[in-house]
Amino acid sequence: MDAALLIDFGSTYTKLTAVDLENEEILATAKDLTTVNTDIMIGFNKAFEKLKEKIDISKVNFVEKLACSSAAGGLKMIAIGLVPELTAEAAKRAALGAGARILGVYSYELTKHEIEEIIEKKPDIILLAGGTDGGNKDCILHNTKLIAEYIHDVPVVVAGNKNAQDEIDAIFNDAHIYHKITENVMPRLNQINVEPARKVIREIFMEKIVEAKGMKKAEEFIGGILMPTPAAVLKAARILADGTDKEEGIGELVVVDIGGATTDVHSIASGEPSKAGVTLRGLQEPYAKRTVEGDLGMRVSAMSLFEAAGTRKIKKFIPDTKYDIEQRCKFLQQNVNFVPEKQEDIDFDEALAMVATDMAMERHVGFIESVYTPMGIIYSQVGKDLLNVKYLIGTGGVIVHSKNPKKILSAGKFNSETPNYLKPMDPEILVDKEYIMSAMGLLAEKYPDKAVRIMKKYIVKA
Repeated sequence: MDAALLIDFGSTYTKLTAVDLENEEILATAKDLTTVNTDIMIGFNKAFEKLKEKIDISKVNFVEKLACSSAAGGLKMIAIGLVPELTAEAAKRAALGAGARILGVYSYELTKHEIEEIIEKKPDIILLAGGTDGGNKDCILHNTKLIAEYIHDVPVVVAGNKNAQDEIDAIFNDAHIYHKITENVMPRLNQINVEPARKVIREIFMEKIVEAKGMKKAEEFIGGILMPTPAAVLKAARILADGTDKEEGIGELVVVDIGGATTDVHSIASGEPSKAGVTLRGLQEPYAKRTVEGDLGMRVSAMSLFEAAGTRKIKKFIPDTKYDIEQRCKFLQQNVNFVPEKQEDIDFDEALAMVATDMAMERHVGFIESVYTPMGIIYSQVGKDLLNVKYLIGTGGVIVHSKNPKKILSAGKFNSETPNYLKPMDPEILVDKEYIMSAMGLLAEKYPDKAVRIMKKYIVKA
């Protein structure tokens, strides 16, 4: 039987998914702790042994071995632009869409102090933007010179004013800095163009970063780590929504992925205003958008979730808990491998998941502002209108293992108490029960039709 072995080297677990390519079925899944600090293949081999217990390996021919990774801190990036809410924001969105963890966003002319800060943060890639095409060149050239002088071992993706590209190329070549030049992330005011930069970031990830993170052995076995894990999830979400040439997609959707350290939200939707008389304001939104909330996590970030939400908000979702909420969050942060078994512990975890869903969705979606003018009230929309999105899909450990995934995800729906946030009104709630979304993003690289059909089969109603 021809099969695909799909591997996710996660920050905590290495997860394997074996797929029967002919019958388009999940044969088995297995996981073990990621061992990136010693030898990444130790954790992989343990997981593979578990997989062998579930399927007769002698009858399986793995014709494809594809992998994604968020191990060793994932893909860490710095985004630099000219104006905070324009090119710097566009650069940040391009990096997020490529599956990166953003360590910092800088704008205007960099200072020496900021350069020192960037060096201390140890990014894997710097995304350098600034200026619309034909616009301001001084700022991006200033920043190029500073990077060339002080930062020598970090690859740079240049995605700024095209009229500055030749000079930037010359400066970086003279300083022997590895760089790639691509299209401007914001060629015209308020118009974003993130896909070319995302593509180049991924190329550098495959060429440079995988090796730097001690994953060369894994590459030899697999034949290439294709992308960061979040990029695989975004790819899966997009292909499930849009379909392929031969296979129809399911339409506009939102994916909420709750992890131990972050909550990611992916939306595949145009986000145009759905109500008459509302005008769009601010930077154009990407059709496939990813946001990452680094302070909303179930374990590593449990205390920052508590600080962001506060006792009252968490209490709203679990009014009868016997726990002191702050102390409980502290305990969870100190015991990252804790798995709840008692009902009261499960209930507390699910309440935290609801808070994370609610807040992450609130930050991801657009909102309506009313502006008073002599002509009366004008309503303007900032961000994406997701009111009419058809599906809300949950993935991540707490949702996959929950008996109440619908309850958790319902916290991400439209709330009449905060009506200016444009969250989905009445989406159908689905669950990635087999935890396959990152695997399907990988499979979609070579077998897009199969990936869509498998997701339609395995991502089920909550």
